[in-house]
Amino acid sequence: MIVFAEVGYYEAWWIQLLKAVVIFAVVFNLVPIALLAERKLLGRFQYRYGPNRVGPFGALQPMADIGKLLFKQQFRPRTSIGWLFALAPAISMLTAVATVAIIPFSNTVDIFGTEVGLYGVDPSIGILFAFAFGAIAFYGLMLGGWASGSKYSFLGAMRSAAQLISYEVAQGLSLIGVVMMTGSLSLTEIVNAQAGKTWFILPQFLGFVIFLVAGYAETNRPPFDLPEADAELVGGYNTEYGGGRFAAYFAAEYLNIVVVSLLTVTLFFGGWLLPFGIDPPTWVDPIVVLVKMLFFVFLFIWVRATLPRLRYDQLMSLGWKIFLPLATLNALVTAILVVTL
Repeated sequence: MIVFAEVGYYEAWWIQLLKAVVIFAVVFNLVPIALLAERKLLGRFQYRYGPNRVGPFGALQPMADIGKLLFKQQFRPRTSIGWLFALAPAISMLTAVATVAIIPFSNTVDIFGTEVGLYGVDPSIGILFAFAFGAIAFYGLMLGGWASGSKYSFLGAMRSAAQLISYEVAQGLSLIGVVMMTGSLSLTEIVNAQAGKTWFILPQFLGFVIFLVAGYAETNRPPFDLPEADAELVGGYNTEYGGGRFAAYFAAEYLNIVVVSLLTVTLFFGGWLLPFGIDPPTWVDPIVVLVKMLFFVFLFIWVRATLPRLRYDQLMSLGWKIFLPLATLNALVTAILVVTL
């Protein structure tokens, strides 16, 4: 039995197991939705048709893509390190799914006389939990490039290391203001702190911009896809990957897009809360979170279709010379206002 001291209720092991299965099912259904949305929207942005052959209106195209990859023969270079080569994509998948487990989709609800929280777990250090798994995800990219035995893969892995470290610092500092205004690291408490008040997007707008842009860099999405730059590194850290292992990296990238979008919604856009004090039934709360999340997934795709890839020196300058000082300044100003007001 798991005890949640802060909220004063108990959850049996079977409830935790059931929630884990539901989270796993929901998250992995979001991946093909995000994949189809990206291919359809990129087609529209570029004045061409997206996928429209497999299934009605091309809706089954993601399943065809995944099936094609899973049924391909596994291959690895002779110079690769076998068990690390196979472990690396699994690390990327595991860390992405683990982070989704702390995202709150609502408060606790009564289901057949049992209090159940609509989240996997609600640790009192939820933000630190998310950053811890984000740091572990770095090893999935680093090991993949190093274990491949390829210079292009290794260069991509080194770029991943530098990029993730650079932007993780600014991303962490951008949330200090939210934590000080809330007085808690719990994601559920952060959402509750926005109830009946202005969402944190307004008082922490600078922190929001830094967090979101750093999220693009953390997920290796354009215009920050330097670790996979095809014009320079063939394919970066995953150059030697194919079949199911490439599919794992591919799914992890879209899972991370979903994770960053969910964190943005939770930290800055009120989570399951609706504006103007609207109080819908509890069953609407998860739908509100998912709709807000889909908006930021759309934003990821829009940015990819709009902006060109940065040069590597521009990438590093933006992270260290602009975002880091601005995030520090935001934290300092917020601390002064919290103390004085």
